[in-house]
Amino acid sequence: MARGAVSIVVERCKACGFCVEFCPSKVLALSSEFNSKGYHPPHVVNQEKCSGCDLCGMYCPDFAIHGYRKDKVAAAAGDSTGAEVVTEAADAR
Repeated sequence: MARGAVSIVVERCKACGFCVEFCPSKVLALSSEFNSKGYHPPHVVNQEKCSGCDLCGMYCPDFAIHGYRKDKVAAAAGDSTGAEVVTEAADAR
């Protein structure tokens, strides 16, 4: 079972690839799909390996991604099942 999860705001991503390159667990890969800006955002390919270290978020220049530990989220929410990977689109402005 994965100890961590990743949240990606697809519309903020400019596909620099830093999150993919610096992930120590190789959880991410660039998607073949495009966001509204024409970039290939990352997607999760090995969810079970995610440790929630947040190196992806620390390297992201656009704050489009962050990792978190499921145990901390579950404890804060009072839920023992943990959180899921969330891929959300930002509001188009």
